[in-house]
Amino acid sequence: MIVAESKPLAEVFGFIENYKRVLVLGCGECVTVCQSGGEKEVAVLAQALRLKAKTDGKEIEFLENTIRRQCEPEFVDPVLQDISDVDAIVSIACGVGVNFLAGRLGNVPVFPGVNTTFMGATVEHGIWAERCAGCGDCVLHLTGGICPIARCSKTILNGPCGGTNEGMCEISTEDNPVECGWALVVERMKALGTMDKLSEIVPPKDWSTSRDGGPRRMVREDLIIKKESPEEAKA
Repeated sequence: MIVAESKPLAEVFGFIENYKRVLVLGCGECVTVCQSGGEKEVAVLAQALRLKAKTDGKEIEFLENTIRRQCEPEFVDPVLQDISDVDAIVSIACGVGVNFLAGRLGNVPVFPGVNTTFMGATVEHGIWAERCAGCGDCVLHLTGGICPIARCSKTILNGPCGGTNEGMCEISTEDNPVECGWALVVERMKALGTMDKLSEIVPPKDWSTSRDGGPRRMVREDLIIKKESPEEAKA
């Protein structure tokens, strides 16, 4: 899932302090799981902004809403039809949601209420850790399901560096223990009985699928709903 953390209240208030009618809009997916942007968080942020506005002598009306996903038209468009009199939106979805809303609105500004951090998994209740870098050319079949790009501090693809020590990365500290990504790969492949695969020579990774060439997109022709032409609509 995409993990995010709340921005400081003062920073968010600074975005909207000169507006009169502000919608705080939550997202019911990833940011709800990490408790940064769901319905409850919308209520908490909106109330905190109301108190801040009152303390600072600002007359601002705050509206609240949460939709299932802020990155899909079917959930976003119904909301857009009801916000013609809103001056600004604070989105507490991930950065994708902010981008998507901004692209569908005219002169209504959209401000981020959270900092989008990474794609990760729940390690334990209240703790999330990065597990995927979204590079577009997955190598997990070569490394026992452990991602060396996201989990190695140097994104090394040819085994552990000289900085690994007893399974820990050289950047590891007592307060921030960091496991060596390649030590995890080796232990995993030992358990699977596939260590021999690490000695195989493989072609260089295709990094063009990562960030080269501008924003990435995926097209599934089988899922596209084609719009009728005017002639077809009349038939």
